[in-house]
Amino acid sequence: MISLKKYIGTRDFYRRVILLTLPILAQNAITNFTSLLDNVMVGRLGTEQMSGVSIVNQLFFVFNLALFGMVSGTGLFGAQSHGKGDNDGVRYSFRFGCYAALPILALAFALFLGMGDKLISLYLHEGSETGDLALTLKYAKDYLSIALYGLIPYTFSQIYAGSLRSVGRTVSPMVSGIIGFFVNVVLNAVLIFGAFGIPALGVRGASIATVIARIAECLFLVIYTHSNSKAIPFIRGAFSSSYIPTSLVRQILIKGMPLLVNEGIFALGQSMLIQSYSLRGLATVSAMNITSTLYDSFSVLFASAGAAIAIILGHILGSNDIERAKREADKLCTFALFAGIIACVFLAVLAPFFPLIYNTTDEVRSLATAFILVRAFSSPFYGYIHGSYFTVRSGGKTVATFFFDSGFLFLVKVPLSYLLVLCTPMPILWVFISVSATLIIKSLIGWVMVRRGTWAVNLMDEKQPLQEQI
Repeated sequence: MISLKKYIGTRDFYRRVILLTLPILAQNAITNFTSLLDNVMVGRLGTEQMSGVSIVNQLFFVFNLALFGMVSGTGLFGAQSHGKGDNDGVRYSFRFGCYAALPILALAFALFLGMGDKLISLYLHEGSETGDLALTLKYAKDYLSIALYGLIPYTFSQIYAGSLRSVGRTVSPMVSGIIGFFVNVVLNAVLIFGAFGIPALGVRGASIATVIARIAECLFLVIYTHSNSKAIPFIRGAFSSSYIPTSLVRQILIKGMPLLVNEGIFALGQSMLIQSYSLRGLATVSAMNITSTLYDSFSVLFASAGAAIAIILGHILGSNDIERAKREADKLCTFALFAGIIACVFLAVLAPFFPLIYNTTDEVRSLATAFILVRAFSSPFYGYIHGSYFTVRSGGKTVATFFFDSGFLFLVKVPLSYLLVLCTPMPILWVFISVSATLIIKSLIGWVMVRRGTWAVNLMDEKQPLQEQI
């Protein structure tokens, strides 16, 4: 018989988890709420404007997740170094992140500047009564030409925020998100629709507002971190030397690179998934955009729980308390599952009403409502999957998480979606339901991985604290 005590923690346990999760949740919620308002404001302009911006943001999603993978890889070592009390190790991880981000950023600029039109056109297909494809392409190009430059401050914001979280300082990234939120919302209202003598700039206004908000977030984090070096010791001397111990570089590359590759390939797979759906017409693209906007606003519940799990277990493993990490893992995954259930409730309630906000067709609104309901009932599975993914990743089992995440996406979900879209007359809603149903299998795989316990490894074991060598 299964004991519930194994999966349910004490009041003190949940107090500790929630105290760590709330600032991460607040920052993610603010970021996603900013995107929601941005999306709704652009959506008031029309279907083509909304679809153009959503396609560009889908392309940016690949970059964002690749960057997230790199930050996660360095944060993995930062969290365990902090758990061991090794500030030099955290500093080296931060320094590595700064270097590793540059080629990712350069590659993104090369692709978007050189192949932007072709990448956007992958999502533009006839097949519905909704939308002008040529006009959608024009708006997408307008948005991309400016929003692209926001990737630079965004990159360094993520590096600083990831390092701060790895040492348990989650409030300052939340504050930066609040600053970005207010800057973006105010500038959106002024620049998209025109005010105070400024002409209405439409999607160009939205892109300008986004870039300025990204700069504001980055400036706050940089200034805050460097002006609080006594409380944040890893930042002291972070740029006084370029030195990183070869042993740590090797470890990060071995353990961290699979995370970067995983997130990049996962984002590519998600983009291919959306592209497969887009073959059924622009109405599907628009409906998916509306669905993702609302879903992202509530998926932060279990996404933030996952980020907290990585930090909590990283600190425990870094202190070499392996058995405690295994005990806590079951409770933390259950916590992520309940976060997914809460997201399910909110999404199901809002599904009939949220699409009405957009200035689009009844065809798009009807599809969006149905898609949101599917996402709602998938959320508990997504919650547990997030929990198990971050649990296994906390011990450095990045190859296993690669196959669990990207492997499952490319071997199961993407082939299934293309097969159903291209080879059957199945309505797009039933295609979406069929692909989403595969999450049941992935949840079971995650449960097995956590139960096996082989993920619980102290990456810093048998290593002396790394000392700065200048």
